[in-house]
Amino acid sequence: MQIEKARHVNCEINCTFAPVMRILVTIICYFAVLLLIARLTGKGKRSGSDAAFFRGENRSPWYIVSFGMIGASISGVTFVSVPGMVRSMDMTYMQTVFGFFFGYLVVAHVLLPLYYRLNLTSIYSYLGTRIGPRTYRTGSFFFLLSRMLGTAAKMYLVCLILHTYVFGNMGIPFWMIAAGSVALVWIYTHKSGIKTIVWTDTLQTFCLIAALICIIYITIQKLDLGGNSIIQLISNNPHSRIFIFDDWMSRQNFFKQFLSGIFIVIVMTGLDQDMMQKNLSCKNLREAQKNMYCYGFSFIPLNLLFLCLGILLLTLAGQMNLILPEVNDDILPMFATQGYLGQTVLVLFTIGIIAAAFSNSDSALTAMTTSVCVDLLDTNKDIEEVARQRRGRVHIILSVILIFFICLVEALNSKSVIDAIYIIASYTYGPLLGMFAFGLFTHRTTRDRWVPFIAVASPLICYALDCFAMQRYGYKFGYELLMLNGILTFAGMYALSSNEIINKEYGNIKR
Repeated sequence: MQIEKARHVNCEINCTFAPVMRILVTIICYFAVLLLIARLTGKGKRSGSDAAFFRGENRSPWYIVSFGMIGASISGVTFVSVPGMVRSMDMTYMQTVFGFFFGYLVVAHVLLPLYYRLNLTSIYSYLGTRIGPRTYRTGSFFFLLSRMLGTAAKMYLVCLILHTYVFGNMGIPFWMIAAGSVALVWIYTHKSGIKTIVWTDTLQTFCLIAALICIIYITIQKLDLGGNSIIQLISNNPHSRIFIFDDWMSRQNFFKQFLSGIFIVIVMTGLDQDMMQKNLSCKNLREAQKNMYCYGFSFIPLNLLFLCLGILLLTLAGQMNLILPEVNDDILPMFATQGYLGQTVLVLFTIGIIAAAFSNSDSALTAMTTSVCVDLLDTNKDIEEVARQRRGRVHIILSVILIFFICLVEALNSKSVIDAIYIIASYTYGPLLGMFAFGLFTHRTTRDRWVPFIAVASPLICYALDCFAMQRYGYKFGYELLMLNGILTFAGMYALSSNEIINKEYGNIKR
């Protein structure tokens, strides 16, 4: 009897240990490839220069940049959230995705020509040239704030998964996992920056898409469906609804979602140093625009696959009589981690989460380093060796701050807090939208010293309006809050402006 009990315990240990070891080996191999890419791209006399770190020496092939940016735009949160949102809002997220594409066209034909004409390293230096130094630093500060909060929350997700399913069983604390994860990002980005990230993001995007397709394939096998049956199942599912035109109060109304999608891309790509830094590493404007067309269009089929996976998982749950978790974001992790789709999916899910999170965090860390060095410390005026040393210190300091914020999110241990972080981050893009819109679409000058106060007041007013609308009318603002935030910033700057003519070279596009 004791022998049988011992065998049973030993079997349980082996069953638990085997998948952990598979995941651990996968992670080690994955990062070994990333470090190899970093070593190869870091070769060359100027690999450690500012030209390589900040702009990749303007030698990045546009098609590589385009493919890699897909992974940088899709975080680990997106990887688990989009399939789960089908249960509560059907496939109406596609309305926002369609808006994304037109937003990318605006970025390609309005913002990119400006950035290339002025030969910018940090896009926020335009605000200093066009409006003034305080506006310049305000724009940079809002970017740094939103990026640090958003990146910490996204990295928290992957660190939590690694702690729960791999390292937690070995007695390794969460803070060590956070420190190790950020350290790995620092190792393969500290020397060549964007020059390396363009290529590592390509690998990570490939891993993300491959993991998604494989998970969909295994789910289809579990459902035992053929090609035509899959299409019919998805199209006939009540959650397959995409368009809502009739309900104006709904947050999923087509016009709200579509217009919001356009403005989300304009501010979170076109006015974001992280995303624009990759575009500015292309050889010229024409190639950067090609990158934007291809990258923008690719989001349509990719997000459609995520949503289709959500319908397939809901159908499979019905067939298996499973009780789904209350939180939509927990649906895919439940299937992946509890063995309903097999151990292979657990490995694929881990790869997808890691690829999505790290392709987002490595470029964010590099972009924040660029912003601090160029916008706040003005290292462009230093000699090359001094600039490189200062850049290295900034890169390390920002990495430590990122570790602190990841651990802070873990200590708070509340999903509502994580949601709040994303809401706060989305608020910070509104002032950027208003500042750039004022510079681009007016000939007027404004009182630079008042712009920081306007930029802080606009999100606060938006928050108050959101609370008032909810209490008085039961209406909750969605993505349209971003546009309102930008309008308030623009209005405040316009109210304090004068008719003094500015030089058109500064990017003013009004005729």
